[in-house]
Amino acid sequence: MFAKIFKFFKEVKQEMKYVSWPSKADLKEGTTVVIIMSIIMGVFLSLVDFGFNVLIGAIL
Repeated sequence: MFAKIFKFFKEVKQEMKYVSWPSKADLKEGTTVVIIMSIIMGVFLSLVDFGFNVLIGAIL
């Protein structure tokens, strides 16, 4: 049982050598895009929710 687990982690370590990791600049750029888009979507969805609340309030 432990031999299989050890073998698995050994293979994972070997495969990690082949991974192409992003540069620090690429990582920073990607993170910035995600944060900005999350804020934009949050504001947009809040406005849509507010609009629907006003519309439903006017109907009722």
